[in-house]
Amino acid sequence: MIGLCREAGRDPDEVFTGAGYAPEPLSAEERAAGDRGDAEDLPGWLLPLWRQSLGSEAAAVAEAMGRRAPVWLRVNPLRGTAGDALSLLAGDGIEAEAWPDLTDALRVTAGERRINGNRAYLEGLVELQDLSPQLACAALPLQEGDRVLDYCAGGGGKALALAGRQPGLRLFAHDAEPARMADLPARAERAGTHIEQVSQPKGVFDLVVADVPCSGSGTWRRTPDAKWRLTGDMLEELLRTQGEILDKAAGYVASAGCLAYMTCSLLAPENDDAIDAFLARNTRFAQIARHRWTPLTASDGFFMALLKCN
Repeated sequence: MIGLCREAGRDPDEVFTGAGYAPEPLSAEERAAGDRGDAEDLPGWLLPLWRQSLGSEAAAVAEAMGRRAPVWLRVNPLRGTAGDALSLLAGDGIEAEAWPDLTDALRVTAGERRINGNRAYLEGLVELQDLSPQLACAALPLQEGDRVLDYCAGGGGKALALAGRQPGLRLFAHDAEPARMADLPARAERAGTHIEQVSQPKGVFDLVVADVPCSGSGTWRRTPDAKWRLTGDMLEELLRTQGEILDKAAGYVASAGCLAYMTCSLLAPENDDAIDAFLARNTRFAQIARHRWTPLTASDGFFMALLKCN
């Protein structure tokens, strides 16, 4: 609120008066805290880590996080083409444009609120999914007949994206909290595919995707309150959970199969550091690729490391 006053050119003392229902006058400490002198708009304890993780892009990415996030759609090839989707969307006044490097990714430029009632959405031709995870899924190796496990499936968006990329996949979804997958059967039916939900995966898989719980720092423009609720202790707990999930997921990867580790974070401890530590303790895996997307290069902040089992 102090920052909002200053941004509007209003003296905070005009608001923090203590009169009536107004907040109490600012203390010297509060006044100093409200004048941080940085552009990142991040908690003080997090600033060094943010800058370390993003280097010369830290300020620009933080500034982008202060703007409204765009709406992206993923076209489902099992139901039609991007052209079909654009036509149906336009019929309801929804304007969109294809991303040059991934034509099945559509950026909505007008009429976002009409998407859920549009035929393209209701008939499974499009799904809401940010560009960055779409790019991550497009970078995964797939062959017809592959057994694929979405290990931290949640709503199943990654599994659905993979189903559209390669017909004939045998898709399995698992989540530590099965209730998160409650909508997946209906979404899969709408998309024209089948994804088997498993409480305990059995056997090994040609590809295991682990989109792990994380700080969500890559999506803070969608949930700006989250960056103020995150604490150092919470981050440490997430790092432990991520390491445990990586090790468990690795046990389901077949020989010559792949493990894809994903986060919607931009923080190095959750991304590069986590993969480096995993590779150091799991010598049967080797890195194939490592990607980081930010609002400067794609859309939300997102990380993906692709590892192959020897």
